[in-house]
Amino acid sequence: DACTREAGVRSLERQIAAICRDVAVRLAEGEDVKGQKTTTEYVEKALGVHKFRPELAEREPSPGVATGLGLNAAGGELLFVEATKMRGKGEVHITGNLRDVMKESANTAVSFVRSKAEKLMLDPHWLEKIDLHLHVPRARATQDAASLGVPIFVAVVSLLLNAPARVDVAITGELTLRGSILPVEGIKDKILAAHRAGLRELVLPARNERDLEEVPDEIRNDLRIHFVHRLDEVLPLVLAEPERGAVPSTPDKSPPGLTGSSSAV
Repeated sequence: DACTREAGVRSLERQIAAICRDVAVRLAEGEDVKGQKTTTEYVEKALGVHKFRPELAEREPSPGVATGLGLNAAGGELLFVEATKMRGKGEVHITGNLRDVMKESANTAVSFVRSKAEKLMLDPHWLEKIDLHLHVPRARATQDAASLGVPIFVAVVSLLLNAPARVDVAITGELTLRGSILPVEGIKDKILAAHRAGLRELVLPARNERDLEEVPDEIRNDLRIHFVHRLDEVLPLVLAEPERGAVPSTPDKSPPGLTGSSSAV
């Protein structure tokens, strides 16, 4: 994983050929290469520094950050959704080289939050006085953009309630304006990516449950997976207890924590 990142084996073949050439050159120079073992140290010496670094889970929880799962040409990957707020007029700003599908997912998530403001103990008038900024680093290569809908929803609610999302749980799923969670693609690759990053608990769409058959038993048995149908099932699984008084009870009060921001490593 540190030397190649692709769905096939072409780059792997090139790297193996490079190691063979290194041994051949050393042999031609008169060096004794008998018994040469392909240890980690030797591979790093022959191929140079690692071209890819594995994405690891966050260590510290922070309000406004959720761990999502994406899909690229090489397989699954972790994607961190970041949200922050500022004084404004209820607008939503989205950055991170996001495609149209992902922007639609973000707007759908925010619209659902606003439609359920009272149920979430949020003042609708307060929401009209703030702007939200959503950012997804490294999202430009993601092929399954719609699957970030649920993580975006979690990040927004986490920010507005000042309740950190759990860093040991990865989330994926497409959402609708009614709060339903739709199935997504690449479940096997996403599960493998989460496991590789050290995560052992996942929240997945219920309609993807049959895709678990493709996941190796040793990995599946090492995970705790929650299958959900609707968004109201997600928050109890991923959010810490909101801090009391984090959201103003009357619209004439200034939104709290306007200078704060969220970031991911």
